[in-house]
Amino acid sequence: MLINVDYALFHWINELANHLSFLNGIMRFLAQYAPYLFGVALLIYWFSFKMPHRMMVIEAVVTISIGFAISWGLGHLFYRDRPFVGHAVIQLIHHEANASFPSNHALGAFALAAILWLHRQKYRVLWVFLAILIAVSRVWTGVHYPSDILAGAVIGAGCAVGIHTFIRRRKLPGIFIQAAIIFYENGEKKLGLKPAVQARTHITGPTSSAQIKSRR
Repeated sequence: MLINVDYALFHWINELANHLSFLNGIMRFLAQYAPYLFGVALLIYWFSFKMPHRMMVIEAVVTISIGFAISWGLGHLFYRDRPFVGHAVIQLIHHEANASFPSNHALGAFALAAILWLHRQKYRVLWVFLAILIAVSRVWTGVHYPSDILAGAVIGAGCAVGIHTFIRRRKLPGIFIQAAIIFYENGEKKLGLKPAVQARTHITGPTSSAQIKSRR
């Protein structure tokens, strides 16, 4: 029953490639290249040379790594062919006939969007919207079933929330991450890559709102 609903929903979305063909170019871009925008955003945050941003980037990398490891395991345990392998579909982009479940594109997009949301970054709503568009585009272009997308989104967002909560509630991981960043920044400083005003000499704990107000 669920399989039939999944395919019916896939067919309805995929058929939009015929009915709304003027959007196919956008959907191709979203399905193939839009995920790289998240990578560009992480690079920009990293090279802002701000400790909170760099901690967020490391959190994102850990989240993605764990999420992809889970996806790899599920892909082998519950192998599922791509829609174009067993059905006549409108396939707009080339893809290898490998495991369809879960969607790594949806996993990565929702994981990073969730991290940006949890860290209350500017334009976080737009990042979530982009993740949704990427997810839809993977079905539109004929390379994923809706359930693949849903599973990837749940795994990605779930890993993001789990890792973020773990780091926030336990002091040691945050200290370890800050220490690693400071070690890296010392190398940047020696190479002349890090602005002098950003130099750090010690590890600081989370700054409370009261502390911020007292400095004004």
